[in-house]
Amino acid sequence: MIRKNAIPRLIGIANLLNKKSFFLFGCRGTGKTSLIKANLPELPRYDLLDATTFLNLSRRPQLIGEENPDATIPVVIDEIQKLPQLLDEVHRLIEERGMRFLLTGSSARKLKRGGANLLAGRAWEARLFPLVSAELKDFDLVRYLTRGGLPAVWLSEEPWEELRAYVGTYLKEEVMAEALVRRIDTFSAFLELCALRCTEEINFEAFGSDLGVSGKTVRNFFEVLEDTLVGFLLRPYKKTKIRKATSRAKFYLFDLGVTNSLAGRREIPVGTEAFGKSLEHFVALELRAYLSYRRSDLQLGFWRTDRGYEVDFTVGSQVAIEVTSTDIVNERHLTGLRALQEERIFTSYYVVSLDRHERTLEGVTVYPWRTFLDKLWNDEIIKPLP
Repeated sequence: MIRKNAIPRLIGIANLLNKKSFFLFGCRGTGKTSLIKANLPELPRYDLLDATTFLNLSRRPQLIGEENPDATIPVVIDEIQKLPQLLDEVHRLIEERGMRFLLTGSSARKLKRGGANLLAGRAWEARLFPLVSAELKDFDLVRYLTRGGLPAVWLSEEPWEELRAYVGTYLKEEVMAEALVRRIDTFSAFLELCALRCTEEINFEAFGSDLGVSGKTVRNFFEVLEDTLVGFLLRPYKKTKIRKATSRAKFYLFDLGVTNSLAGRREIPVGTEAFGKSLEHFVALELRAYLSYRRSDLQLGFWRTDRGYEVDFTVGSQVAIEVTSTDIVNERHLTGLRALQEERIFTSYYVVSLDRHERTLEGVTVYPWRTFLDKLWNDEIIKPLP
């Protein structure tokens, strides 16, 4: 049953939990707790952010089994990374009693680095992202490119106050604490530089030079952002043979509103360079969420050669996508796609733009951004693997 006023989400957590235990990872504020309360309100739930719950379970993990005698009813444990040793008891209950668990977390870093019991395949993994276009009625592109998709921000009458609080209390406290950095000001400057350079290829040494730290330190900082789900590196597609692909990854933060808050901007006028980069960033987030929610194994990447031919996104070896903020796509916008076509690898080639009508240009389908999104979420862009 969906709670009144809750925004329905596309991830089917009830269906997943009917099959097996699973981890639900998502950055703080993406709506994991609200999702569970709206869709699984009847399940017993342990919130490890609650001091009393944390203390009781840290003293006696067996309380979970003792308080839940019916093994057919799944149990929810929120923010499992706060008490990784609890996973040993979860493991025992899965093995001995066949119990199922929904284990949420906003960071995989403590679990990975602490050698936690990750249940050795006894639990699947799913991700929850900020709101996507298909979850929002009357979707407004400019509003989304500016505010992003964190539910509390999207629904707020004071979105910038919400974002300021989020960046201040979460990113610049909790994430920094996980980074274990000696100079917080350096990590803060790193976050701001990340926001300014989203969608760009990352040169760790050059990045470090701008910050006055080593490339190794910058690489570690990026690992922190990936482990805490705050950002992700998009790896290059390397299977082309006619032209050699770059080896450097591009970087994206997980939410556009957070990106803008860190970069110190509140407006992204149409026609500016910032708008073009934000549109590309937005499509990256939509594609990433789509592949995750559809449980697809296809890899999201991009293609760029040493001589500068570039295609913004590749999906497996199926689809190549270029994103441009022009309102009239012409042959000049197809340079990268035409170079990639020569490889004869991909099935479909698309341009996402501000064009008003769908059309075909030199074997490439040009989509207005809204048409592309509709077709994406209707499973008409990416074909599922057999």
